[in-house]
Amino acid sequence: MKYAVIKYQGHQYKVAEGQEILVDKLLDKSEPEVLLVADEGKVKVGKPILKEAKVKIKLLAEEEKGEKLHIFKFKAKSRYRRKTGFRPRYSKILIEKISLA
Repeated sequence: MKYAVIKYQGHQYKVAEGQEILVDKLLDKSEPEVLLVADEGKVKVGKPILKEAKVKIKLLAEEEKGEKLHIFKFKAKSRYRRKTGFRPRYSKILIEKISLA
């Protein structure tokens, strides 16, 4: 099984070819940085980035809403309670190819 660990918009993801993942809403269309590539027991690790490795991605959905998150604020003995929430926005991308040149 071939997989890679990439750094994309400040987050790290373990990805494989053909996998669809949700990332934070894309602000720019930059290429991900490849940190590690593993192919059938052979592992190449970057220091910190593998310059010769490339991960080709395709944007499937520009914006997708996530599950609603609830935030509660509470202060003891003062009758202070607040409930707020939000739905994070994601972009869906497809990992097309992992290549090690």
